[in-house]
Amino acid sequence: MRILGIVCLLLTLSGCSSLLFYPEPGQPFTPDKAKLEFRDLTLTTADGLKLHGWWLPVPKGVEVKGTVLHLHGNGGNLSYHLGGSWWLPKEGYQVLLVDYRGYGLSEGKPSLPAIYQDIDAAFKWLDQAPEVKGKPLVILGQSLGGSMAVHYLVQHPERQPQIKALVLDGAPASYRDVGRFALTTSWLTWPFQVPLSWLVPDGDSAINSMAQLKGVPKLIYHSIDDNLVPLSNGIRLYQAAPPPRVLQLTRGGHVQTFADPVWRQVMLRYLEDPQHFNGLRRLGEIPNYPVPLNSKDEPPESPQ
Repeated sequence: MRILGIVCLLLTLSGCSSLLFYPEPGQPFTPDKAKLEFRDLTLTTADGLKLHGWWLPVPKGVEVKGTVLHLHGNGGNLSYHLGGSWWLPKEGYQVLLVDYRGYGLSEGKPSLPAIYQDIDAAFKWLDQAPEVKGKPLVILGQSLGGSMAVHYLVQHPERQPQIKALVLDGAPASYRDVGRFALTTSWLTWPFQVPLSWLVPDGDSAINSMAQLKGVPKLIYHSIDDNLVPLSNGIRLYQAAPPPRVLQLTRGGHVQTFADPVWRQVMLRYLEDPQHFNGLRRLGEIPNYPVPLNSKDEPPESPQ
């Protein structure tokens, strides 16, 4: 997230939600550059905007295990965020990526709360897509996309039963707190961190909704090394989240989680049984699923 843009608050006291979004127009490349099959989509929002999206199908011969709705972060456009989900189709998960209003080839200008209509348009497309019916639905929300997913699901509880799992990657717990952190990174803005951070809209922050998100299994990735959205955000979201929940600490830059095949494998194992998977400290560990009720064997202990 390009949170340092919050210094623009010095120049304006209105339209503050727009400071959360840093869209780039155009489409620098398409998934075929990564040798991925894809289909261009046009989705229509409730207020009449046309959004651009990509559909990444599962390759022929691969069993379809489910569908992932990938909600990207606040910068660039979907071309720059393909790294979060390009690997899923070959593992059996078809993917829908959508650019929010004002991003890429999508119409409009991003702002809160209007942008939630974009998430709603994605859900409505999935409702009608024949290739999705009868398949588990997973939401992958990276950075701001994760925070918006939490708020959206609480505002639309009818959607929660549709979700097999919610996977968050580097999601801010509080927009205001992340803005304040960004202001501490420069001696020029450090003295103004408190007054300026209070101008950042915080009502839609995930920490205000997470406790109400019951019944949806949650996997929360957060990097120890994240220098844009500090680790404390992932910890706070985990503490506020009703079970089932998993906090999986990672290494590397902000939302660079899936550049490492280890964390891709962890997500795949998690999706096998989101209700019981407790995360891995090392990939070689045995997932501590509960043993069947009719089993006489003791559950295996994970190596320390």
